[in-house]
Amino acid sequence: MALRIAVTGSPGSGKSTTVQKALEISGVKASGMLSRERREGGRRIGFAIENLATGEVGTLASLDGEGPRLGRYVVDIGDLDGIGARAIEEALSSELIVIDEVGPMELASSRFVSAVKAALETDRPMLVVLHAKSRHPLARRIREDFRLLAVTAETRDAIAREIGEELRLCLGGKGGNDLQDPNQGKIPHTGRR
Repeated sequence: MALRIAVTGSPGSGKSTTVQKALEISGVKASGMLSRERREGGRRIGFAIENLATGEVGTLASLDGEGPRLGRYVVDIGDLDGIGARAIEEALSSELIVIDEVGPMELASSRFVSAVKAALETDRPMLVVLHAKSRHPLARRIREDFRLLAVTAETRDAIAREIGEELRLCLGGKGGNDLQDPNQGKIPHTGRR
């Protein structure tokens, strides 16, 4: 059975940071999508998404715009479909599929839901960030089928090392910080998700 790991935790615990660090440690070539907070003047103004394979960056959610509203944020379905869901679709035959995050904002897109379902049906290794409170059927399936690791501010570095080493050993990564070209990863690390 393929290696399947899900990282969960409360908002701000460092789930996305844990995944990014694990990928850097592993040296494994991953495809899929990552998300990051966008901050301005110390205030969170939304979330960005990145296609790991291409480095393309877009908006997952912002304080204004058109689309489904979830709390303070408006989900950008166009970027979520065109960058996030497409990144997952294109990752279905990759060495490692990364999905950050399976949560309420992302689940507002039917294309994203379909892409995650397709990824779950593959035999590919997966590393997923899972919203702690989601009761969506995909979230329940991930909780049942994946090794679930709960991240806190105190444990995120150790969990990143554990996941990174496991990926490196299982998938033959080089280790170190050689995951991507230094010009990729254009979303600045300005916060934890």
